[in-house]
Amino acid sequence: MSSETAAPAPPCVMIIFGAGGDLTKRKLIPALFHLCHGGLLPDTFAVLGLDRLDLDDGAYRDLLAAEVRQHVGSAWDAQTWDRLCGQLHYMKADFTDVESHMALCEHLTRLDADRGTEGNYLFYLAVPPSLFGGITRLLGEVGLTAEAADDWRRVIIEKPFGHDLESAQDLNRMLHETLDEEQIYRIDHYLGKETVQNIMVFRFSNGFIEPLWNRQHIDHVQITVAESVGVEHRGAYYEEAGALRDMIPNHLLVLLGFLAMEPPNSFDSCAVRDEINKVLDAIQPLTPEQVLTHAVRGQYGEGSMPSREQVQAYRSSPGVAPNSRTETFAALKLTMDNWRWAGVPFYLRTGKRLPAQYTEVAIQFKKAPTTMFKGMDLEDMNPDMMVLRIQPDEGIQLGFSAKVPGPTMRIGTVNMDFCYADYFGNAPATGYETLIYDCMHGDATLFKHADTVEKGWEIVESVMDVWQALPARNFPNYAAGTWGPEAAEDLLRNDGRRWRPIATPSPTRCGQ
Repeated sequence: MSSETAAPAPPCVMIIFGAGGDLTKRKLIPALFHLCHGGLLPDTFAVLGLDRLDLDDGAYRDLLAAEVRQHVGSAWDAQTWDRLCGQLHYMKADFTDVESHMALCEHLTRLDADRGTEGNYLFYLAVPPSLFGGITRLLGEVGLTAEAADDWRRVIIEKPFGHDLESAQDLNRMLHETLDEEQIYRIDHYLGKETVQNIMVFRFSNGFIEPLWNRQHIDHVQITVAESVGVEHRGAYYEEAGALRDMIPNHLLVLLGFLAMEPPNSFDSCAVRDEINKVLDAIQPLTPEQVLTHAVRGQYGEGSMPSREQVQAYRSSPGVAPNSRTETFAALKLTMDNWRWAGVPFYLRTGKRLPAQYTEVAIQFKKAPTTMFKGMDLEDMNPDMMVLRIQPDEGIQLGFSAKVPGPTMRIGTVNMDFCYADYFGNAPATGYETLIYDCMHGDATLFKHADTVEKGWEIVESVMDVWQALPARNFPNYAAGTWGPEAAEDLLRNDGRRWRPIATPSPTRCGQ
């Protein structure tokens, strides 16, 4: 992001609850560094970090300096850091104590006077979800969530937004006791990636795409979010979550929403989010009987990664029960009950310890009639396919049929490949820059509405219920370094389809 194409953010203070945590050091402060380098932070800006650490401003800045330098890598610039560093402040606080929140009021009043931040506050809750309700309630008690005509107050919260439908509804009720929905920004860093945002631009600004984007031309859609890492030291958390809860209601269903939504009246946040909610409304929840045939779960055992690294099984990870039945892989087949997508299956899969760290959307088009090619060997004729790569090499690939040079009629598949890095450069980013900047401007397009969160949980609730009632008996059922259990292949094979092969490592080398 650059000030050449975007105006700097308005005056404000960004208050980070959990300022000494991993998210702040790895993502939030590096994101602010990139915004500062792009000229998108005003001089009338400040960061106030809150945590239990006993530090002053200088010690906090020193703590962050080494971390930021490591996480921004080659983008490090001493002058940029000096500018940002002067805007960083710290206050020791107990998040559950009203006196700390009263002290926060006084501190913010001083910052407004010193930095000209005009009473505009962005509260970032980089804390466990169990603290969301208590913090927002105390902020309300001391008057920090009340907006006037000439200032604003906004709160960013991180996922998970509940662990099921009931807890998500409870969380939304707690937040709404203190905040209006327009003040709540539920963040999903996937929506900060350029390719996700470009889905809307690609669909709605190119006249040749939208006429093809329907059940008459599209056979099916595949959404893959693959992780090569295991659970590392998050075993205790993952035992409570699992792949289904952790990824599908949040990342994958929102990707599906952008892919399948109707054209909004504008790019206004309300218009876009309304269309996404209509998509989620149209998804047909799986019956208990369908869960047995339309949903697949897996857990990785020991295996060998493509790098030849030997890795242990999930059950051997710290914090994981030796007989754990938690899934590390989940795949679903979903359909929609609407005019555009009736009869088009959407296949979703996500998992850990897969061969590559890779996220993509593959749209397979229906095959053309083969009448004119009678007598030719068409067994190897691949269907036309469009692939939207979200990570690591952001871009768009289109595969279609062409004649192989020579005296005989032979058909082969060719690829047209667009890489963001080749055309626009490989700008350093954490995925949070756009989202933080949008929140400062009050643009909620890429943030989740309460309804979106609850609809996502409604879609997976029947799967969770069946899986809880019928625990898996064959775990582990895929080796680390493979693409999941055989049942995931059967999910498409039973429909006469197959998952798009993903090369390992990534099939492209954008920017190289």
